[in-house]
Amino acid sequence: MTHSISFSVEMSVVESSSQEIGGGGRSCVSISNRRTSRSSSKFLSRSSCQPQDSSTVSSSDDHDHATCATPTWIGKGLTCVCFKRKGAYERICINLTPLQEDRLQRLKHRMKVNFDASRADHQGALKALWSATYPGQLLHGLISEQWKEMGWQGRDPSTDFRGAGFISLENLLFFAKTFPISFQHLLNKQGGKRATWEYPFAAAGVNITFMIMQMLDLESTKPRTFVRAVFIQMLSEDEWAFDLLYCVAFVVMDKQWLDKNATYMEFNDVLKSTRAQLERELLLDDVLRIEDMPSYGLLL
Repeated sequence: MTHSISFSVEMSVVESSSQEIGGGGRSCVSISNRRTSRSSSKFLSRSSCQPQDSSTVSSSDDHDHATCATPTWIGKGLTCVCFKRKGAYERICINLTPLQEDRLQRLKHRMKVNFDASRADHQGALKALWSATYPGQLLHGLISEQWKEMGWQGRDPSTDFRGAGFISLENLLFFAKTFPISFQHLLNKQGGKRATWEYPFAAAGVNITFMIMQMLDLESTKPRTFVRAVFIQMLSEDEWAFDLLYCVAFVVMDKQWLDKNATYMEFNDVLKSTRAQLERELLLDDVLRIEDMPSYGLLL
């Protein structure tokens, strides 16, 4: 029999493995193996981009770094990224469409909303999460020992939302309603050979939300990673791309937990490797939507 233990939801900075765009707005980082394709091409305009000084690119860094012509920033939405294709450097400029801008702003707003236990809609979302998690089981109150069954730290789950805010509750609720089989599978630790001391399900979910927020870097004034640019394009395909990515991240995290035969103390390491896998998949050539990610197939 496995056991879950409570742990403090302390949000730590997860090191990024994604490649960065430029430095101080004066250079671009080449990003290999990303191609302009069907549905993304309408958001991309290309111009050739040659290194200003080839001597600045060391032989050991040929495939990873190049100093390119200074990127042009036109308004808040335009980002320029240099990438290497068959020995030549090109620049992709991504200009946000009105639809992308609107959806991005709405997502940013969601990320800034703190959980407020006095708000009826927030209370309703918490009750909805309980109903989706334990259908037919009566909840005795918003503060109850029952919440520990789901993997919250204590009797009052609202105290665990401080790190990632109300969106972390929305993510859990979305997961429970959209992929109920996978949600229950992870909640009840039904897959693989489990550790004696398991990660607490709900608290882990809050950490995953925070990790994705860090990875996408949506609050920065200028894009710093190509992963962010790719994700913003995905918002054009589906307004719920963030929530879908969350569901993928959760099943990836659990799989890595099992693959590594991880223990409770290794949770942060598993979270870092989960982020690295998500970044790799988001940068694959044919991944234009969250549903195209190889790990999306893990969802039941």
